[in-house]
Amino acid sequence: MSSLLRLLPLLAVFIAPPAAAQPRPGGADSLLLTAAQLAGRLTRGNVVLLHVGEPADYKAGHIPGARFLPYDAISQRRDGLMLEMPPVAVLDSVFESLGVSDDSRVVLYWSKDWYSPTTRVFLTLDYLGLGERTSIVDGGFAAWKAAGGPVTTVVPSATRGRLTAHPRPDIIVDAAAVRSAISDTRVAIIDARDSRFYSGVATGMHAREGHVPSAKNLPFATLIDEAGTFKTREALEKLMDAAGATPDKRVISYCHIGQQATVVYFAARLLGRDARLYDGSWDEWSRLSELPIETSTGSRHQ
Repeated sequence: MSSLLRLLPLLAVFIAPPAAAQPRPGGADSLLLTAAQLAGRLTRGNVVLLHVGEPADYKAGHIPGARFLPYDAISQRRDGLMLEMPPVAVLDSVFESLGVSDDSRVVLYWSKDWYSPTTRVFLTLDYLGLGERTSIVDGGFAAWKAAGGPVTTVVPSATRGRLTAHPRPDIIVDAAAVRSAISDTRVAIIDARDSRFYSGVATGMHAREGHVPSAKNLPFATLIDEAGTFKTREALEKLMDAAGATPDKRVISYCHIGQQATVVYFAARLLGRDARLYDGSWDEWSRLSELPIETSTGSRHQ
């Protein structure tokens, strides 16, 4: 029996949630897991645990059984844009190589502060039709260690999985769809960048600065608390509602290149709301001179 298997029955007892922890959504198969919930879920088997972060951090220590996910393997450059969704066949092969099969529960966790790359991985799995079978460890590797979870430098072998993708191309929208949504009261467009980019004050980073007309600003970092975990469900609901992304509306989020906005996407999915991502984001929108922009002064430019 492997050392990991010998450890698993002990983990649920060994790891206790922090005493001051706030209520978090879901149970063992929810989209967001505590470290204690992960420990319990590991004992049930069929978990593919993926580490999202720098290779050096993974080598220095990771959760037993975790496999390293090369972030660049699930993105591609296209038409001058640097973080676009690859073809389904490419993604299918990548996750199969990591051991993901049709009966797998995929669990993601971040090292350091790789919040948005991790939610980008969730989006990618959701795009493949695996979102309901994917979870994120709230607080990532730091939360696991703080709860007393074991750490190893052993790199596990991975038996190639057999995965049947059920693509959901509808969750990725293009510039035309965003433009149509500007005047659509059924849609909330959310700009997940820092306010200085939303307002247009920060210059020199894009072809044009500002934001999509009618978009509201909800910086992705405001959804994460000081402990590096997602804010409580109640807090997330208040933040989303205040930005106009109420339960009755479809949420379209964007950022610089389609990464930070996936934190908003994940939060919306966590709350059971209809979420979409504009993958080209401001990098693309700012280059298309025929598309309108607004700045903090309220001025609108074509």
